[in-house]
Amino acid sequence: MSNIASLLQASLQPASRKTAEQQLHALASQQGFLAHLLTLILDGSYDHSTRLAGGIYLKNISKLRWEEDDAPLPEADKAALRSQLVPAMIALSNPTDKAIRAQIAEAVALIAELDFPAKWTDLIDQLILSLSKTDYSINVGVLQTAHSIFNQWRAQVRSDELFTEINFVLSRFMQPFLDLSNQTATILLSSPAPPNIAIVTQAQIILVDIFYDFTCQDLPPGIEDAHDSFFAPQTGLFQRFMSWDPPELRSDPDETQPSLPAQLKTKIFEIGELYIKLFPDQLSRSPAVEGFVQSVWELIGSNKLPGVADDSLVSQSLRFISTAIRSGYYKSLFSSRDTIASLVQGVIIPNIGLRDHEMEQFEDEPLEFIRLDLAFGGNASEVATRRQAAADVLQALVSSGYQAEATEIVGSWITSGLQQYNSNPAQNWKSKDSAIYLLTAVATEASTTQHGVTSTNALVDVVKFFSEHVYQDLQAPAGSIHEILYVDAIRFLLTFRNQLTRDQLLSVLPLLVRHLNADHYVTYTYAAITIDRILYIKKGTQLLFSQADIHDLAADLLNALLNKIEAAGPPEKVAENDHLMKCAMRIIVAARQTLAPVYQQVLQRLVNILGVIAKNPSNPNFDQYIFESISALLRFVVSGTPSTLPTFEQTLFGPFTFILQQDIDQYIPYVFQILAQMLEAHTTGVPSEYRSLLPFLLTPTCWQQKGSIPGLVKLLKAFLARDAAEMVKTGQITAVLAVVQQRLIPSKINDGWGFELLQGVVQYVPPVQLKQYFKAVVMTLLTRMQTSKTDKYVYLFSHFLLFTMAINVDGLGPDYVISAIEEIQAQLWSQILVNFIVPQVPKMPHKDRKVAAVGLIRMLTQSTIMLTPPSTHNWHPAFVSVIKLFGEPQYLGKSKDEEQSTGITEIDFEEQTAGYQAAYSRLAAADGAHVDPVAYVRDPQDFLGQALVKADPRVRGLLAAGDQTVVQPFVQALIASGYAVQ
Repeated sequence: MSNIASLLQASLQPASRKTAEQQLHALASQQGFLAHLLTLILDGSYDHSTRLAGGIYLKNISKLRWEEDDAPLPEADKAALRSQLVPAMIALSNPTDKAIRAQIAEAVALIAELDFPAKWTDLIDQLILSLSKTDYSINVGVLQTAHSIFNQWRAQVRSDELFTEINFVLSRFMQPFLDLSNQTATILLSSPAPPNIAIVTQAQIILVDIFYDFTCQDLPPGIEDAHDSFFAPQTGLFQRFMSWDPPELRSDPDETQPSLPAQLKTKIFEIGELYIKLFPDQLSRSPAVEGFVQSVWELIGSNKLPGVADDSLVSQSLRFISTAIRSGYYKSLFSSRDTIASLVQGVIIPNIGLRDHEMEQFEDEPLEFIRLDLAFGGNASEVATRRQAAADVLQALVSSGYQAEATEIVGSWITSGLQQYNSNPAQNWKSKDSAIYLLTAVATEASTTQHGVTSTNALVDVVKFFSEHVYQDLQAPAGSIHEILYVDAIRFLLTFRNQLTRDQLLSVLPLLVRHLNADHYVTYTYAAITIDRILYIKKGTQLLFSQADIHDLAADLLNALLNKIEAAGPPEKVAENDHLMKCAMRIIVAARQTLAPVYQQVLQRLVNILGVIAKNPSNPNFDQYIFESISALLRFVVSGTPSTLPTFEQTLFGPFTFILQQDIDQYIPYVFQILAQMLEAHTTGVPSEYRSLLPFLLTPTCWQQKGSIPGLVKLLKAFLARDAAEMVKTGQITAVLAVVQQRLIPSKINDGWGFELLQGVVQYVPPVQLKQYFKAVVMTLLTRMQTSKTDKYVYLFSHFLLFTMAINVDGLGPDYVISAIEEIQAQLWSQILVNFIVPQVPKMPHKDRKVAAVGLIRMLTQSTIMLTPPSTHNWHPAFVSVIKLFGEPQYLGKSKDEEQSTGITEIDFEEQTAGYQAAYSRLAAADGAHVDPVAYVRDPQDFLGQALVKADPRVRGLLAAGDQTVVQPFVQALIASGYAVQ
């Protein structure tokens, strides 16, 4: 334990990080580690960076290992830590410990999400007892802890369990919360200002956060009863804080961070927005909305808050206006033409133009400029900047019954802006930029980030505006207009791509290729983003553009993109711009086999880029896209020209070996998937290069990283399909089953992958050779069922047994499975069938129902054990479950969603989460076509009819004795269809 501090320090250094983390991981399972770690974090004699690293490590343990199966934390340690965390938060009340306290607060929230209230019943009481009447440094720590717990309610789906927890908290915390809110507000609104005004204001801000937490799901009676004290005009706390601006807390005009009063007002507007959405009737009890709207006008009308520090306040206040307009409850406030004109002139126009700091960002922080610019996809919750918030007010007017008035009023501003630009293009480029932004806003009725504008204002001709004012900028020679106008033109195309015809889009693609070669970062990046989104456009379930459409452009597009990526320099700069890599991936997916003539050059360049970024992996999105690009190139080129496979293997084996040897854990999951993809391309046998890899794949070290497990399973299944006999001969099948039994099945996270691998074993290992292992495997499965059963596990277990009975393997059938189970305990099969399998059958997803049906049919008609008493007692319930499967619409095959899925064309990563995850990063291109494990059965109902015709006479006797309301009508329908089953 004495090494913890030095290991934390070592974890901050790239050279020693991995070794230090491995040692910390091993230490964490030892008794007393958590207590030692927390003691170090609280000990001010240690270096601040070491203590902060300790806080981060504690948070990560709470996130990743609190309920881990493989290396569990001692329960006594977890209980001790729970009792120490609230006092720790209070001990970290010093402002210098703010960053450390934030990590501990997050750890509290993560643990509370799992353990509260069941295992942490005294948490709220601890918090209440810790509140102070006078020491607001302590109160800030307590409130921050409480908010970190309650904040999770905001994103949760309504459920009985959630409301039980909320009510548990409210029954204890509501009155102390109301008392502290009143006390804190009284202190701040009194004169003179208290000497500790800053820390008291921080407490007030968190109290408003907690108010939001308490009301995010439903309106608690305590807050409903106190409504007027918060919302009443003039006297309510929220309204009084709107005009509160103490000189002591005013920030410098050049400050970029919001002042404490601005933060407080922003959060009050968030509550106003929440109430309009959830509790509009509550607000109608008093003219609260009118007061809030008046506050918006007084705060931000006519650009009263021009500073960057006030951006969040301005944006949120405008969001409040947008929400009020969209709600439809306040038409009297917004319906007059004069009001709309005032909104446009006083609120929208002053905030729609590009500001100086945004232009600085455009030049100096282009990726951040792009991130903020893209954040607004027509969803009000995605508003990130003032101009987006102003545009959202305009869109709210257009979509809420004020379309004609808003379009006419804004139209005059757009015309004026274009005229100013035309009078002096070099000087007045900002006027055109604002005009295009206004036109985009007023023309948009509905849009999404992923699909662009999906519905437009019928009073605006988008295509005409594009032709007359935008297309010319798209065509303009480099340097002839301001760089922003190139970006505006490309963004307009991106936004309204669904409104342009296929031919119009094809005609602009060459122009976008030219912009890919631009010098400016934002311009070429926007060109890449737009090409990617255009190539992803679908009509129904089909992509709009085929490989033939981009055949002539694909090589040039890829060359331009890879040039930009390669020219970036050091690893972190190369991986920085994932938009470029995503566009390259999209082109490879769209061009498919047409890239065959240049595939070697493209592959080598991708591998070279991979070699650069492997020196310092820094962007998980870029990594996903480059491996997806390699995988897609492999998939399409090899499927069209199988002779190219050796070239892929020769090019990739070297870098993949380096990644495995250097243990670059971010990339290893991808490597296993692509190795499996290449091995699957070998229709017979296993080349020696792969076979020499197999012993390494079966070592425990390989399976320690959770993200590697799916790729490893896929790779081992590929080995089993081609080399099972050799694996049995060398004893490697024993190692495969050891992985299943010791690592995968006992884990609640990885049990699904264990069953996936077991399916490969029963499919490909000859039953005679499997026999010696099968009983032990079943024992492992039953032990897990007994010790830690979950709904997911019961389904996986039932599906595996049905799968094993369903597949068409000589020597493997229902009695192979049933007899192994009966050897363990007599009549155990009957219990499993009745208690697990039969109840699970109706819950099977569509994709698994054919396997379930075939497995049950074979069991009912081919098993001698099932036809021998006392097993015959369970024959009818199983047969009825088959009948019910057939009685449901689409009883087998794919669901509607699954039918619409187009596999590789589905590659999209709009929801990709930033940061490296332990979770599996699936390569869509590496997934081969789904193989039906029971393809020998075309129609399960015909299979049943034929099986009953050929079945043992005892089956007919059981049928005849079947239920008159369910079985007999089904049997009669089979007879009517020509099956002589009686």
